[in-house]
Amino acid sequence: MIFLESLTGADYVSFPPVGLSLKWYLEIPKRPEFIASLLTSFVVAAGASVVSTGLGAIAALALVRYRFPGRAFLQGLFLSPLSVPGIVLGIALLQFYATYGIPRTGLTLALAHLVITTPYTIRLVSVSLAGFDQNLERAARSLGAGSWTTFRLVTLPLIRPGILAGAVFAFIVSFDDLAVSLFLSSPGAMTLPVRIFTYIEQIYDPLITAVSSLLILVAVVVVVLIERTVGMGRLFGAEAPGSAPR
Repeated sequence: MIFLESLTGADYVSFPPVGLSLKWYLEIPKRPEFIASLLTSFVVAAGASVVSTGLGAIAALALVRYRFPGRAFLQGLFLSPLSVPGIVLGIALLQFYATYGIPRTGLTLALAHLVITTPYTIRLVSVSLAGFDQNLERAARSLGAGSWTTFRLVTLPLIRPGILAGAVFAFIVSFDDLAVSLFLSSPGAMTLPVRIFTYIEQIYDPLITAVSSLLILVAVVVVVLIERTVGMGRLFGAEAPGSAPR
């Protein structure tokens, strides 16, 4: 319905749309504030997804492969943002930044997004590792391969789907986040969801439906690509992160 509303030729939101027009999509490039917020969202999401993928892969390897004191606590700590409402995380991070005098910039916003994106990469990489046949690694070592060579040539290619899917999901979560970004954005670093939220507080016209439709389209395309290349069922299977390797 949002997509149909964005095609209206009127200057107000209506359903069914009054005529069919793409003028509101053509209006988006003429709004520099939306373009700036789009770039901010992209940079923040890209940075958060890259770093969280690296951290998530390392954490998943430790949680799945090794048994050590405090492992269950760390697993629960790393995955806890998945069960905490975003608005609670946003307020907590805002208070943390204010207490220590940390300015709200694009960098600090990206660091905050690490908190909400890393659990996804841990979850997806853990699922890939839980179904990993370690006999392949043992075979490589028996043939003379070192630990790094075995990881690079055997382990990494087999868990790559989980790593790539984790990076993509982290990007989507960061790019579409509103709850955390609403508290940590600043005039110089405002993400697109926050820009949309502040815009509709003052005016609600079809421009906002056009922007929202593009965001939905991007998310759908990414999810379809993941389904075709990796498979959602494999990534979100019954095995919980940290389960014993086969």
